[in-house]
Amino acid sequence: MKVAILSREPTLYSTRRLVEAAEQRGHEPIVIDHLHCNLVLEKGQPGIIYQSKRLEGIDAIIPRIGASVTFYGCAVVRQFEMMKVRTAIDSQSIVRSRDKLRSMQILSRAGVGMPKTAFTNYSDDVPAMIEQVGGAPVIIKLLEGTQGLGVVLAESAKAAQSVIEAFHNLKARIIVQEFIAESKGADLRAFIVNGEVVGAMKRQGKEGEFRSNLHRGGSGKLVKLSRAEKAAALLAAKSLGLGIAGVDMLQSARGPLVLEVNSSPGLEGIERATGLDIAGKVIEYTEQLVQKRKSTDAKKA
Repeated sequence: MKVAILSREPTLYSTRRLVEAAEQRGHEPIVIDHLHCNLVLEKGQPGIIYQSKRLEGIDAIIPRIGASVTFYGCAVVRQFEMMKVRTAIDSQSIVRSRDKLRSMQILSRAGVGMPKTAFTNYSDDVPAMIEQVGGAPVIIKLLEGTQGLGVVLAESAKAAQSVIEAFHNLKARIIVQEFIAESKGADLRAFIVNGEVVGAMKRQGKEGEFRSNLHRGGSGKLVKLSRAEKAAALLAAKSLGLGIAGVDMLQSARGPLVLEVNSSPGLEGIERATGLDIAGKVIEYTEQLVQKRKSTDAKKA
């Protein structure tokens, strides 16, 4: 199997591990910088030019699309889909997961537990917005924020109003979210592959930090999820159509609450915390997708 890993940086841990896992299973992995792909749109012959050559013979792709390049990255994934190349994560699912508001609407409709959340079109009635999520303290998040950036904890209603008004004046899109005090600066990351939780860790924020992201200095350790936590994570990934996902949850008095579903979850934190070969699971899933396509094509023939 010739598998292309769409990644802007071959030396990143996640990219290297996917290459290693593919090679260990006898496959031919190549790393492609999706931002350097040129898309050829032609009736019946969609193509991709990369490094002055037309890409051919690729059986599957594993997208590692960064949030800042979602638009073009997803266009490249769509082009591969048009070329009948199997993808471990389809383009539409990436688009859904990257739009925080849209993804939360989908999760809410599917019955996934989540913190109370409010969003408005730069409303002047900020106090009402704060009350809708249970009052201060509240979490204020930029819709485009990633890795804990653009996330503010406002401990009083006055502070929340000041932050919200400041973001509104900058025409920045935000959501206001209930603060879950009992989580104590920790969250759970469930790594899902093909409808199964293949690894989970508990991430704890550093002293005095309410964000648990490893990029913000948090630490991760192996954790065994409860039945309810597994069910919530699986439902969240399924609702967004993601075969591979990192689902972030808070432990609360009313059960697990999903914060976010990541369509390009990093492998370093989860593999080091659990000691598991998560990259291998991703390659195995990709193998199954290719075999399923070959089986379908054989039946049609």
